[in-house]
Amino acid sequence: MSSTSTNGQGVSLNCVPADPEFERALAESDCGPLTRGETTTLQLNLGKLCNQACSHCHVGAGPDRTETMPDEVAERVIRLLAASPQVQTVDLTGGAPELNSSFRRLVAGARDLGRHVIDRCNLTVLFEDGMTGLGEFLAGNCVEIIASLPCYTAANVNQQRGPGVFEKSIRALRQLNALGYGLPDSNLALNLVYNPLGAFLPGAQEKLEADYKLHLRQNFGVEFHKLFTITNMPIKRFAECLRRSDQHASYMGLLVSSFNPSTVATLMCRSLVSVAWDGRVYDCDFSQMLELGMGGGARTIWEMESFSELAGKRIATGQHCFGCTAGSGSSCKGALQ
Repeated sequence: MSSTSTNGQGVSLNCVPADPEFERALAESDCGPLTRGETTTLQLNLGKLCNQACSHCHVGAGPDRTETMPDEVAERVIRLLAASPQVQTVDLTGGAPELNSSFRRLVAGARDLGRHVIDRCNLTVLFEDGMTGLGEFLAGNCVEIIASLPCYTAANVNQQRGPGVFEKSIRALRQLNALGYGLPDSNLALNLVYNPLGAFLPGAQEKLEADYKLHLRQNFGVEFHKLFTITNMPIKRFAECLRRSDQHASYMGLLVSSFNPSTVATLMCRSLVSVAWDGRVYDCDFSQMLELGMGGGARTIWEMESFSELAGKRIATGQHCFGCTAGSGSSCKGALQ
């Protein structure tokens, strides 16, 4: 589905992928159309290779995936980053981004340019072959860690992420604490991510954060800074789970009925660009997984000279956009409200 503007003579000026239901929700709330501001965050998806295969994964990542960012894409990204001083944060995700051969080069390159770096870490990757010294490397570069931990109990985490994952995650968190991550007054940021275990919206972020801190401190001696609640997107593996349990329609109905117009102003797609492992560019990581091309501007990193060229462009929309605007809202940095 496309939305098209004209010059008054029926000539198309812009063709942007647009979901009619979401666009209608925006229009009825006087929130649309969605346009990009200045790009301040560059999110790089380094590929779908992962040492885990979580049931909620919107990427469909796993140990058998072969998609991984080649060196030439990583080098082009660093050159674009140098030409884009307005981009202050580089957000590395996957899969398990650390498994990519260019991971450390990207971290070092971004830090050399004075940019803040985020590593979206699944924690258990610290114990994979070839990852010796990973924690020390991250700490030495002051990399912010945003770590997946969908619950503070073993049963719930292992149900969503696989047998033994909770126990290895706690070991990893203790290792990171020993390096200074997550400790009060430490500049080594360690933040956790909560995803619901089923077809429902996350609870209140502040309350969940307090619960996490209490349980992890009392039961495991683990410290962290913030908890981010992220709505499960009906994409890839989680969408398949919903369909198998005949919950896809009801979950989409929940997201649509929970549309909150006050979240629209701070949606991450307004200030973030998502670059795929193969160099294609998208409005967000979720659109990337659906192969929903960027609403306006370049389609690959080789078609631009700076990320500033994307400012003012229309943002492509789909049904998944209701996930970011439902309830308290959802972004890669947690609730929007």
